Amino acid sequence: MVDEDLELERDLGDATIVYEDPHEGTVERTVPNEHVAYFQDHWIIKTDEDDQGNDIVRRIPSRRVHYVERSVEEFEEEIKTLFDRVESVATRLQTKIPIGGGGGREERRDDPYEIDVDAGE
Repeated sequence: MVDEDLELERDLGDATIVYEDPHEGTVERTVPNEHVAYFQDHWIIKTDEDDQGNDIVRRIPSRRVHYVERSVEEFEEEIKTLFDRVESVATRLQTKIPIGGGGGREERRDDPYEIDVDAGE
């Protein structure tokens, strides 16, 4: 049995993001790993909380980011997490965009369709 309090206190490491800010120039910010994410071609970092306890985040376009360096317990686990996220997005897209025919107006052909072509002069 895992003690839930110990699990919550586990250190997930830090992430350092270096990016260009239009007002501050090159910025280097280190935050806990769970406060940085990549989504829709932007890096998102938690910068603060408001008076109601809502997270305040900064979205940084990926083209402005020089690099993100993260400490992870196991590199393989980080890659697996990334793969799982990509697989999840692909599955969601597949449900929105029919792939492989099925249900479309065009008839699916398993055999090649031959077209006669005359050689030009």
